Amino acid sequence: MTDDRERSWLVANVVDVDGWERWMPGVVAAEPGSGLAQLVAGARQVTWAWEARTGLRAQHVSREQFQVFHERLEVAEDLLYRAAELEPGWACPWYFLQMSGRGLQVGPDIARLRFEAAVRRSPLHLGAHQQQLQQVCRKWGGSHEEMHAFARESMLAAPEGSDLGVLVAIAHLEHWGDLDHGDDTAYMLRLQVEKELHEAADRSYRNAGYRDALDPVATLNVFAMAFALAGEKKAAAEAFAATGGLVTEFPWQYLNGNDPAAAYRALRSRSGRP
Repeated sequence: MTDDRERSWLVANVVDVDGWERWMPGVVAAEPGSGLAQLVAGARQVTWAWEARTGLRAQHVSREQFQVFHERLEVAEDLLYRAAELEPGWACPWYFLQMSGRGLQVGPDIARLRFEAAVRRSPLHLGAHQQQLQQVCRKWGGSHEEMHAFARESMLAAPEGSDLGVLVAIAHLEHWGDLDHGDDTAYMLRLQVEKELHEAADRSYRNAGYRDALDPVATLNVFAMAFALAGEKKAAAEAFAATGGLVTEFPWQYLNGNDPAAAYRALRSRSGRP
């Protein structure tokens, strides 16, 4: 496997499975020189930590949850740094260190260094860019302006046909989600938002060169939701059709955390798709 984007995608999906945290320590102990073992164990500690914290805003997370969250992330950091030492050419440990670092509040400078370490090894690593986008968004101490600038600059720096165009759509959804009811709808209906969404779609999944994305369904789900909220029914319907009915949890949990598929179906219907 030579594409670190693929390695990151595979590990991220594998460690979402419950139970890995129970037997991975034994694997690490048996194979202390295996970068892969350290990576998988560390990545599972990261996802396990975020499961303990939940996706709620900080004011709704208990002290006990935060304690477990931080303990698991500290274990993850040790494992992931060891993986990075054993496999210095891999971007994947740095990608997961971005996640643990945000949870441990390492600060914007260290977070930026971790992002840069990932993209030096894999310049078009979508996951690393998405983590940095979260780092600079308002809810994590950044700002809407910084977030939009990062998304656009990343898109324009990448070749046309890259999946980094989805960052622009994600940034608009993050901005929308940070606004009060009423203001959020008005924001998504702005002409500038419509224009930027179409530009991002044209540079990513609607571009003839778009063929190397690891998870195009995830990108299509983001654009389907963004176009639907922006009132762009035709573009939304096309994106929904291209998903083939496959629903990703992100970004639909922003509309319905208990049933993302219901949110998908509701907006798909409003966009004219059955």
